[in-house]
Amino acid sequence: MKEFFKYVLATVVGVVVSLVLCIVFFVVIIAGIIKSSISEDKVSVRSNSVLFLNLDQSITERTADDPFSKLPIVGSNGEKSIGFYDIVKALKEAKTDDNIKCIYLDVTSPATGAATLREIRNALLDFKTSKKKIIAYSEVYTQAAYYLASVADKVYLNPEGAMDFKGLSSQTMFFKGALDKLGIEAQIIRVGSYKSAVEPFFADKMSDKNREQVTAYLGGLYHTMLEGISKSRNISVEALHEIADDYKIQQPNDALAYKMVDGLKYKDEVLDELKALSGKDKKGKITSITINDYARTIIPDENQNDASKVAVIYANGEITGGEGSDKQIGSERISRAIRKARQDSSIKAIVLRINSPGGSALASDVIWREVVLTKKIKPVIASFGDVAASGGYYIGCAADSIFVQPNTITGSIGVFGVIPNFQKLYNDKLGITFDGVKTGKYADIMSTNRPLTAGERLIIQNDVNRVYDSFISRVANGRNKTKAQVDSIGGGRVWIGTDAIKIGLADRTGSFDDAILAAAKKAKIKNYSVVQYPEMIDPLKSLMENTTDKIRTYYTKQELGATYPVYQNIKSAASKSGIQARMPYEITVL
Repeated sequence: MKEFFKYVLATVVGVVVSLVLCIVFFVVIIAGIIKSSISEDKVSVRSNSVLFLNLDQSITERTADDPFSKLPIVGSNGEKSIGFYDIVKALKEAKTDDNIKCIYLDVTSPATGAATLREIRNALLDFKTSKKKIIAYSEVYTQAAYYLASVADKVYLNPEGAMDFKGLSSQTMFFKGALDKLGIEAQIIRVGSYKSAVEPFFADKMSDKNREQVTAYLGGLYHTMLEGISKSRNISVEALHEIADDYKIQQPNDALAYKMVDGLKYKDEVLDELKALSGKDKKGKITSITINDYARTIIPDENQNDASKVAVIYANGEITGGEGSDKQIGSERISRAIRKARQDSSIKAIVLRINSPGGSALASDVIWREVVLTKKIKPVIASFGDVAASGGYYIGCAADSIFVQPNTITGSIGVFGVIPNFQKLYNDKLGITFDGVKTGKYADIMSTNRPLTAGERLIIQNDVNRVYDSFISRVANGRNKTKAQVDSIGGGRVWIGTDAIKIGLADRTGSFDDAILAAAKKAKIKNYSVVQYPEMIDPLKSLMENTTDKIRTYYTKQELGATYPVYQNIKSAASKSGIQARMPYEITVL
């Protein structure tokens, strides 16, 4: 009988393993077919086309080469995404493309940051100089969506739709109450009174310093948004303030009455207008092309044979040691990319595109070193995206010049460490105790089953102070300031882009394109192509790696639903190790 069960078990295991291998093999084949079909499927732009600009998709730093985007597999949600710079380049191309007659802007809730929205909005404004029309329509406009839509020649809202226009708010989640209930103490070691990333662990509300900086940067974000809408809609900033403060846009007719939209229309009526603009009669069919497909028609700069090149190195996401991912800044991967660009004689200048809230202080310093070495050989220009804070600022501070948008979150020069103490949880809640031996007084200095001693706290504080001193020294050298000057504007404080320029943390406002042009100018080259680093991670490799984690994440999201972000925040906070140079908090603007 034992032998029987042994053979049955072996058979079951064999079947399961074979099934898994077949699935993997099937996915590989399908991926190859899709990737091949994508490369062979040439998109053409027909005459009298409407460019369909759908901005409700995920807008990333770079367009992912993802053959799995339409497959119902773990790790792919089937949603489209596009890099913001591909949008910008496509709009620039459409401006002079005789086949493109107008733009249909469809946006409800764009999934990107404030500075990226401004880049796209400015590209739309540039498109309008061609005298071609932009028509915006939505059933619902969030404030971010309306900021983009307001640039259109005509802004339409569904007669039964809604417009959200009430001002901005920022909220921070505090964990202290939960930690107290669990018997967990967060032992905080930090430098910088504005470095409020740790506040959620020891407080239940914002400190005065934190409230001061959030009020300042949120006001800056709001002013930039209102200023743009004011110019496009010819409504004063003061009037827009009043409309938002009094919550005057409650019904679709209110949006029309206050001239926020040009009409209340159903989609079929908007389509008729687009037909007229593209030279079709009402009975005809609109010829259209999506922004995703249109971007694919543009020949990449990499295919050009210019002897001189400008390398764009994308540093996007949290900063961590090792390789990282396309959504992380791995110190090894980014350092290698900078080093490769430095050693390539055909590359005459580098643009370091940073969109990061920071992360590991050590990993940030590793990347900083490569920037310093490269700067001695060829120009390095930093272009900051939505956020370049703490470690994100660290890796860019040595650049020859720093470009920001007015609403780029910048600075946060400060560091911290968090050592949890689970003693009460173990002893009082779970009945677990610890005992042991050690050969040195500080052999268990990072133990989490007891509180730090005064001596241990002093050692860690000295280490944090050392890292902070290194940080402000790097900034002082890069920005031609004294350490005292950097310290006075550091302390972990976050600044809006325009304020960062005033205090010397950045040089000028400008787009990503402006940064590339500045790099070429400093390198004294006129004819050049743009190459991108690092290489995108192969999507098949990404799928095959950490499959168990992806499956677990998928089902956790399904189970927790709307509370998943809370779980994610707590898990993220608990996973941080080493001294951190990161954003004071995760910004959620509502």
